[in-house]
Amino acid sequence: MYKQYNIGRLRLNDQNYAACQALRGTNVQLMLGVPNEELQSTASSQDYANTWIQNNVQNYEDVNFKYIAIGNKIEPNSPYAQFLFSAMENIQTIIYNANLGYKNIKVSTPNYQVALSESYPPSIGSFTSEYQSLLDPIIGFLVKHKYPLLVNIYPYFSYIGNIQNIHLEYALLTTPSVEVQGGKHGYRNIFYAIFYAFYSALEKTKWGSLKIVVSKTSWPSEGGPATSFEYASTYNSNLIRHVKVGTPKRPNMPIETYMFAMFNENLKTPNYVKNLELFYPNKLPKFQIKFS
Repeated sequence: MYKQYNIGRLRLNDQNYAACQALRGTNVQLMLGVPNEELQSTASSQDYANTWIQNNVQNYEDVNFKYIAIGNKIEPNSPYAQFLFSAMENIQTIIYNANLGYKNIKVSTPNYQVALSESYPPSIGSFTSEYQSLLDPIIGFLVKHKYPLLVNIYPYFSYIGNIQNIHLEYALLTTPSVEVQGGKHGYRNIFYAIFYAFYSALEKTKWGSLKIVVSKTSWPSEGGPATSFEYASTYNSNLIRHVKVGTPKRPNMPIETYMFAMFNENLKTPNYVKNLELFYPNKLPKFQIKFS
């Protein structure tokens, strides 16, 4: 499917034997996640981290690993927060000791919009004090190794949380003119605005800026307010067009972006979270979209 639709990268939230087997010998780049539930073991034991990399990376030598994503959306008050940084360090240690450097595998962790205390306008973006404490050593780690920060961006959630003040076109990336002015730069869509609020927050840390990779974004096709096949198709098509060309602040610098998801997750709640998929289970596309 990935070859058929010219999709060059894949994110797995956790280990998946069948998917990794299918990726053998392909050029599809893989972001593989260490689940939140395994962070304590990974952080507490280098042997556990070693075994995890052996089982899930070294055993698939012909899979094109690009990132190991440690946890997902870990909040400062989460029981997993205390293990996040040590888990990243232990995974980095085994990647180095196992001479996997030739694969250029990067270690990072996905964050999301709740980490921002200020995001409007984007130029004043900053982290909450709680997130700042959690992220400080992590940002230092990423800067040291020249790894990116992973960020999940969902304009849909921003829109339904503030329908009175956010235009639907601004959320769907269809606004023809500037909606928000942030310093010298004007923003025509909320995806760009959130993206650069994170950059502004990073620039305010003692470490300065990092590359940001958008590790998850999408728009639901049904199950909630402002959901339809038309809106999902519009958002995803415009997203691809926008990330190819960069942003007002950094034009001609494409944004590495992961769209969520290939298939729906029928056990999730609320209903709109079930309907973020791009393909039906029979592999047919939900709507026409060009990835390349």
